[in-house]
Amino acid sequence: MSIADTVVQVYFLYIGQVAQIVMTGHKRYREMSNKLNHNIDLNQPVVYQIRIKGQLDSQWADWFAGLTIILEEDGNSLLTGPVVDQAALHGLLKKVRDLGLPLVSVSPVVPSPSDTLGTGQADMSDVKK
Repeated sequence: MSIADTVVQVYFLYIGQVAQIVMTGHKRYREMSNKLNHNIDLNQPVVYQIRIKGQLDSQWADWFAGLTIILEEDGNSLLTGPVVDQAALHGLLKKVRDLGLPLVSVSPVVPSPSDTLGTGQADMSDVKK
């Protein structure tokens, strides 16, 4: 392969990436924001709702320690509970993967002022969509 062929291949690769950015608006090497969200207390666990396609028996409650399992009418299972950090969240998602059941959604539950004071519990209306 000659240098000219390599230059042509690199050129077409570059044009393809530019076209993808223009068409999707996605910038591959965009920087993350350094701004902190001051509304989040990093010392407190975040309550998550993890929805799984399929029904989990009560026998799985010990495996998902600390999470409540609710069987929904549509055949899905909803796991709800506090997750201490992102590493713990990824560990839970790994367990879901290991079960072989499809993951439907993962949503943080944001407590609202209408919550029972001092409990930190949120109701279903507080789930981010």
